[in-house]
Amino acid sequence: MEVRVANVRKEFDRFPALHDISLDIRSGELIALLGPSGSGKTTLLRLIAGLEAPTEGAIYFGEEDASYKSVQERNVGFVFQHYALFRHMTILENISFGLKVRPSATRPPKGEIRRRALELLDLVQLSGLEKRYPNQLSGGQRQRVALARALAIEPRVLLLDEPFGALDAQVRRELRKWLREIHDNTNHTTVFVTHDQEEALELADRLVVMSQGMIEQVGSPDDVYDKPNSPFVFGFIGESSYLPVEVENKELWVGGRAIGLPAPDETTGAALLYFRPHDVELVEDGAALAGVVAASRRVGGTRRVELEIGGGKERVEIDLPFDHPAGEKSRIAFRPKRWRLFPVKG
Repeated sequence: MEVRVANVRKEFDRFPALHDISLDIRSGELIALLGPSGSGKTTLLRLIAGLEAPTEGAIYFGEEDASYKSVQERNVGFVFQHYALFRHMTILENISFGLKVRPSATRPPKGEIRRRALELLDLVQLSGLEKRYPNQLSGGQRQRVALARALAIEPRVLLLDEPFGALDAQVRRELRKWLREIHDNTNHTTVFVTHDQEEALELADRLVVMSQGMIEQVGSPDDVYDKPNSPFVFGFIGESSYLPVEVENKELWVGGRAIGLPAPDETTGAALLYFRPHDVELVEDGAALAGVVAASRRVGGTRRVELEIGGGKERVEIDLPFDHPAGEKSRIAFRPKRWRLFPVKG
């Protein structure tokens, strides 16, 4: 099922939560709405679900205008962060619930409901637990039940709102892989909201990066990570360092010294140089960025150092091999290997 969001604006008490949003969601894709708190991602998800109506614009399911249709009429499956399971029902009863409450004309026979629920329990790797109650399961298991319940109604679109937000890091990692496998097996059009960049990069076919009620960039995880189109996206997706620079004679300058990086032809004047801390090369001589180590800490198998550049006016972070001898106050020269330049608007 394709979903199209066309020029949607949403206001709450005259406060604009979304500004003229347009987005095409392809049939069968897993797309992530990613952004900080207050960016509008959950509002957009609720509009797709039918839990909110747009102030302006329209939402289409295929060719059908679904803007003012109910959740039931849209036939969406919804998984919340906090499971929302019925505590007084067994796991099997929870999964079967959406089918049991259908109007009699579309309700499957009891035997068919049970068969489908058991099939889904197997799909979410919880076979044999159908007689347990939610409080007898771990958080990760409860979230699997919530997903099975959403899938039971055979939704046209599956919507996930921070589905792993309440779980610890190890369980989240395991469930991410599992959700991707489930999606590849079922091929539902799936939209999930997250503020976790790692989760979005690992799971999604495409990312929709949002900020202040607007879409900043849409693209594959590789495109958004490697070719961010704004300082916000560069700073939000992955780790980054940035430094004010001057562009003169098609070169980048810091503190009156060329740093050995060419500037794009059309850029002049003040700009911001963005790069990833891990994506640098150390140099011994020649034009480069140089700084004094102000602090360092262990990050996995590397050492993250904070460098004071230009007499301490600016600070950036870079990654060094863990056994690098640099100590506090030692001088390090480096050049970013991949970087982006964003002109400073005057």
